[in-house]
Amino acid sequence: MMKTLSISKKEIAVMTLQEVEELAIRLEQDNYSNAFEGLNDWHLLRAIAFQRPELVEHYIYLLDLEPYDEA
Repeated sequence: MMKTLSISKKEIAVMTLQEVEELAIRLEQDNYSNAFEGLNDWHLLRAIAFQRPELVEHYIYLLDLEPYDEA
């Protein structure tokens, strides 16, 4: 059975800079036992970036987010 990432806006609202740094370090090291663990961390960092961008300023490169025009 596959576990899915479920994190609420409330949980992101109380995240600390230290927690985000630890998340970024895990992503940089990319030492996961399976691909889904890394993907879950990536999705978490992405959710934080949208809700609290000030916490991910130094780690935005891990998300490879590029501005683009969908028009």
